[in-house]
Amino acid sequence: MDQWARQQRALALLPVCLALTFSLTAVSSSYWCEGTRRVAKPLCQDRPGVLHCIHYSRGSSDNDQAVQYIWEMGDDKFVQRRFHVGLWQSCEETLGSTGENCRSFQSVIPAEEQGVLWLSIGAEVLNILLTLTSAVLLGSRVRHHSGFHWLKVDASVAILTVLAGLLAMVAHMMYTTIFQITVNLGPEDWKPQTWDYGWSYCLAWGSFALCMVASVMATSRYTAARRELADKNSGQKGSRHSPQDFQKPKASESVWETETAPSPAGCALIGVSKHLPPEAAGKVSMC
Repeated sequence: MDQWARQQRALALLPVCLALTFSLTAVSSSYWCEGTRRVAKPLCQDRPGVLHCIHYSRGSSDNDQAVQYIWEMGDDKFVQRRFHVGLWQSCEETLGSTGENCRSFQSVIPAEEQGVLWLSIGAEVLNILLTLTSAVLLGSRVRHHSGFHWLKVDASVAILTVLAGLLAMVAHMMYTTIFQITVNLGPEDWKPQTWDYGWSYCLAWGSFALCMVASVMATSRYTAARRELADKNSGQKGSRHSPQDFQKPKASESVWETETAPSPAGCALIGVSKHLPPEAAGKVSMC
């Protein structure tokens, strides 16, 4: 029975640990948004060995001036570069190599939106701290035997996880707004042509959902334990106030005491003493 209870407590710890892992991974990664950016190809002479470059040939004019003939036309003069953005930095692939060129995301967004970015980061950090506190409380419950004082733990976990989930939701919405504003008002050398949300963004919202699940589970455990405790207390009070055993009345008190006395004319006077009024006669004549 104790092993089964320990497994139940470990199962309650699982969504909180997953939420904490998802939040840490999302905050530390730079794949909240991904997309492509349209960039003009460099000249092949300037970038030797680069595959994506503009090919040209030289010719001569009548006045002996060199003329460059570029064969790429329209969209052929451009190349699509992939990029990904997170809370901290924005990275873009480089032409002709497997590396990436990264810069701070704060340097890309408009100046008036930088305060909102820091609010989003602060909310993410608070979400991680609250989720970590909930994981520590539930972990202590797994290691020790549960008792009455663990009701307070369940209540605290329910409050902490729902606050963590709400903070995460607000932080994700603020970041989404900041990114969309930067796409429209950001620098020209950064604006993406196409973009979509990445796997880090999905992990962040998954952490929010797990926090809500953990809060519901903790609230359910708290409610069930309170109901069980109330039923137990009512049963104990009922056993204390059981019906008292009343003593049976004595025969002398339940039966009218009679005594006979001689009376004239063959009649017997019987004395009756059964809580008669003081003014009532105490003898009955029987012939």
